[in-house]
Amino acid sequence: MSQGKNRRLRRIFRENHRTVVVPMDHGVSIGPVKGIENMQETVRRLLKGGADAFVLHKGIAKRVDVENAGLIVHLSAISNLTPNCLNKVQVCTVQEALHLGADAVSVHVNVGAQDESAMLTTLGKVADECDKFGMPLLAMMYPRGPNIKNEHDVTAVAHAARLGAELGADIIKTNYTGNVETFKQVVEGCPVPVIIAGGQKAETTQQILQMVYDSMKTGCAGLSIGRNVFQHKNPTSMVRTLVAIVHEGLSVEQATRLLGETN
Repeated sequence: MSQGKNRRLRRIFRENHRTVVVPMDHGVSIGPVKGIENMQETVRRLLKGGADAFVLHKGIAKRVDVENAGLIVHLSAISNLTPNCLNKVQVCTVQEALHLGADAVSVHVNVGAQDESAMLTTLGKVADECDKFGMPLLAMMYPRGPNIKNEHDVTAVAHAARLGAELGADIIKTNYTGNVETFKQVVEGCPVPVIIAGGQKAETTQQILQMVYDSMKTGCAGLSIGRNVFQHKNPTSMVRTLVAIVHEGLSVEQATRLLGETN
């Protein structure tokens, strides 16, 4: 790995090789939902809680200061208003991200979707550019498509994660499979760090804390959780609690007390 990539990765991962990322790219796919109406204010609150890095689209990255946190510029986009919302297209280049001061870029691939081939082509091309410019690449690899019966199935998730690594990603973000034993298979089958996605807004905060705690047992390198952080009633406390689990090894019981919630 190039020195450029190593230096940038050190701004995303702490010395324990783990990270707490908050993706805030949702304005493109689902609009200005609760929690991201005022991006700078939300980022400020999450920085106060100790977030390590943020995922932003280029237009927001031009306007929002993430201070000393890592900046990951997302290159993929599609809105949920289109008939084919699984077909993520490239809307930003690695060079644009460099001009914005990015520490990494991210690409989204829906493995199993009708347009998987186009998304994989983009991933391969971006991976080559990232190697050229010393830019780390985060691949968001999700099993989604007509033949995917369960997006959290270990076989599908492990395949998606490995696919991203095979095509040049430096970090993989994917779905948690639901338990330690199966997700360990995902992590062990992927030669680059794996971080978990948060998914849809959870019914209870306890579910998120348990998922994060369990995932850390598998050798997972951290998390990239959006709505379950920035839509929490206290985003600062929520991210602070996730940081304590990921970086300090707090148990779910200890984390719940820190957060001051019972659900």
